[in-house]
Amino acid sequence: QVQLVESGGGLVQAGASLRLSCAASGRSSSTYAMGWFRQAPGKEREFVAAMWWSGGSTYYADSVKGRFTISRDNAKNMVYLQMNSLKPEDTAVYYCAADARGGRYEYEYRYWGQGTQVTVSS
Repeated sequence: QVQLVESGGGLVQAGASLRLSCAASGRSSSTYAMGWFRQAPGKEREFVAAMWWSGGSTYYADSVKGRFTISRDNAKNMVYLQMNSLKPEDTAVYYCAADARGGRYEYEYRYWGQGTQVTVSS
């Protein structure tokens, strides 16, 4: 019973930055691993980034490495995705996910937010 709510999406031009936020609440949420996934129109959902509860271990998809940064504030039960140098290819609905373990596959997460739209124009 974990609830996740994403925010921060919007319409930006290529090269701009956005910071997505995910507010987590519920049982054991403060110690859960957190992940970000995205789904573009006509494509399957793909992994973006993950961070484990301590904040000392992260993993990024090659497509976003060096541009995106995942972080969390456990005191506020918040996780963030800082997105820099955005490209049109980053256009997608972005979802945050949580579970006790986490990873880079959808099946490793039990709890999901509703998603927030990110649109990057050229």
